[in-house]
Amino acid sequence: MAQLFTRDTQAIFWNNNTTAIQRMLDYDYTIKREKPSVAAIVAPTSNSKFDKFFYGPDEIMIPLYRNTTEAKAAQPQADVLLNFASFRTAYEVTMEALEMGGFSSIMVTAEGIPERLARKMNAIARAKNVTVIGPATVGAIAPGAFKIANIGGTIENIVQSKLHRAGSCGLVTRSGGLFNELSNIIAINADGIAEGVAIGGDRFVGSVFIDNLLRMEANPEVKYMLLLGEVGGTEEYKVIEAVKSGEIKKPIIAWCIGTIAKYYDSGVQFGHAGASANGDAETAEAKNKAMKEVGIHVPASFNDLPEIISAVYHELHAEGIIKDIHEPAMNVCPKVRKSKQFICTISDDRGDEAHYCGYPISSVATPDTGFTIGDVMSILWFKKRYPRWAVDFLETVLKTVADHGPAVSGAHNAKVTARAGKDVISSL
Repeated sequence: MAQLFTRDTQAIFWNNNTTAIQRMLDYDYTIKREKPSVAAIVAPTSNSKFDKFFYGPDEIMIPLYRNTTEAKAAQPQADVLLNFASFRTAYEVTMEALEMGGFSSIMVTAEGIPERLARKMNAIARAKNVTVIGPATVGAIAPGAFKIANIGGTIENIVQSKLHRAGSCGLVTRSGGLFNELSNIIAINADGIAEGVAIGGDRFVGSVFIDNLLRMEANPEVKYMLLLGEVGGTEEYKVIEAVKSGEIKKPIIAWCIGTIAKYYDSGVQFGHAGASANGDAETAEAKNKAMKEVGIHVPASFNDLPEIISAVYHELHAEGIIKDIHEPAMNVCPKVRKSKQFICTISDDRGDEAHYCGYPISSVATPDTGFTIGDVMSILWFKKRYPRWAVDFLETVLKTVADHGPAVSGAHNAKVTARAGKDVISSL
């Protein structure tokens, strides 16, 4: 899999996080996607059938389901699961999706999943060739194609960081906050990123640095890569071995944060669960030194990253490896949007022809279409075309209770009100 996401990628969003979903839809509208990136929402405690969201100035309805099985059955084309469950249930949700199949990628945002369970989850995902992003991540982005939830921040920040269209750099970090910062630095000093992943801050994450860099190595849109590691763990050494063996040939810029740890007498636990060195080889200083020795572009400090990014970019541009990018036209999301108070989920009068629950009227109105009055009743009342036996029953009821005059009408009303425990006068 050379590309993580495309413009056709759609996701099932587990947990109705309306802010994150709306940010995804605003991104879709901005980059002029043909269809929304969120196909369904799993909301286990909701009794609603859909939820409203803005798509530019208009509103769309995204279907809600009680569990992942129902959502996947209704939206089989959605092959990404965005798992926004809490750390108490995130493991079960991910394992259910892995057992179900049909997902190429699963993002787990929860932080603090027990390490034993995280390792088991990641091992099963790897065996099934499913890319797990996280736990403890803000997600990933394929600029101009698909964005997960809150990564990149607001639309204004996304456009400023050139995340609305593909650039040339492949970006892999642990930190979500520093992912956004580096996206902006790359936009200022180069032409933006082609793909970016924040792999997550927990000690045991699904896809590690080498997994993502090897995919980017195979992606022709990625011309060079930037790796931001940190103190703790040994995943950077897998990248070093891949460079030494020639498995990775594209230029890599890299830096491990946490070099300040050497000034402390004892081990330091930084913000992420995995950001703690358990030996000399896991220190940021040792990993930076080892990466530089194999030819990876390693700055003297984080402050020197912009200069190295600019140098690598301009060198590749001068060689003709990186071409100038044509800036695409974008939609602009309205600053003020007001939700509609009335929604019809059955008929649609927009366009040249009205529709009954997705069926053009011309396809159901005349006898030659094969639709009977019972078929139309099932579409209008129950939002689906019922099987023949159910349609026959509806038509039988209609014939029986049809108003043939005051006598039949009165008799029918009397029966109904009598069953309701009311007097005859109430039936008039």
